[in-house]
Amino acid sequence: MGWLPWKYGAALGIFFLLVLLFARGRNDRAWQFVASLCAEASILSFLYTLWVLGGKLSGLEIDGAISRGEWLWNLERSLFLPNEKVWQEALTPHSYATQAANIYYFAAHVPSMGIFLFWLFMRHRDTFSKWRNTLALLTGSSLFIQLIPVAPPRLVDSLGVIDTGLAYDQSVYGTLGYTISGQLQAMPSIHVGWAALIGWAAWKESTSHWRWIGPAHATATMYVVAVTGNHYWLDGIVAVLLMVVLYPVGKRIAELSVSMRNRTPGGIPKPSTRLLANR
Repeated sequence: MGWLPWKYGAALGIFFLLVLLFARGRNDRAWQFVASLCAEASILSFLYTLWVLGGKLSGLEIDGAISRGEWLWNLERSLFLPNEKVWQEALTPHSYATQAANIYYFAAHVPSMGIFLFWLFMRHRDTFSKWRNTLALLTGSSLFIQLIPVAPPRLVDSLGVIDTGLAYDQSVYGTLGYTISGQLQAMPSIHVGWAALIGWAAWKESTSHWRWIGPAHATATMYVVAVTGNHYWLDGIVAVLLMVVLYPVGKRIAELSVSMRNRTPGGIPKPSTRLLANR
C-alpha cells in the first residue's frame, strides 16, 4: 500500500517537461496556460521523486535509530509534552476511530497537497511561487535531516506504543523495511510539515469561510501521526518550525525571480506599461 514509486514520479516530471517545451512554442493563450501548469507540475513531480528516494537514503540503521527514538521520547518528557502512548490508549478502544486515523495517515498526505497546489495555482497564482518554493525548501531540508535515521514510536518496543496500521492490516509499510517511503524518517515529520504549510497558506491567501479546512487538516494530521505511532510530537513541532523559518526564504526567492524576469537582457528594468501609455 502506498503512493507512486519514485520512477513514476520521475517519468511524470519528464512528461510534463516535454509538454512544456511543446506548449512554449505556441502563441495561443490556452497553450501558454498549459505551459505554466506543466512547468509547476514538473517541479512538483521531481520534488515528489526526491521525497520517495529520501526514504531509501535514510537506510536501515535500526540500532542507532531506536536509541535516537528513545532519546527523543525522554526529551519530550523533560519538555512536558503530551505522552503519545496515553493519547493512543484513549483512541485504540474505538476500533472505527482507530481505523479512520490509519486511513487518514496514508490517504490524506499526498492527495491533499495535490488538491491544495492545484487550487492555489488556479485561484492565487500570484502567490503560488512563494509557497511552492517554501514546500521545496521544507521537503529538501527535512530529507537532509532524515539522513540520520530515527525510529518512530511504533518501532521502539520499550515505549509501549503499538503500530495501529499493522494491527488492522492498514499499514503503509508492513514489516520493517521500506515500500513507498522509509520507516526510519521520523524526524522531522514531512506529513505534518506539508499539512502545516497547507493550513497556513489556505488561511493566509483565502478569504472564503471554507479556509478553516486548511488549519483543520493540519491539526488532524498532527494528531493522527502521533496516535498511530508513526511520529513523536517533536517530529511535527520541528517540521512546523522549519516551515516558519524557511517561508521568508521561499518568498524572497520568488521576489528575486519576478525581479529578474522584469529586467531586459542588458540588466535595465523594463519600463512599466503605465509609463509607455503616458508617452
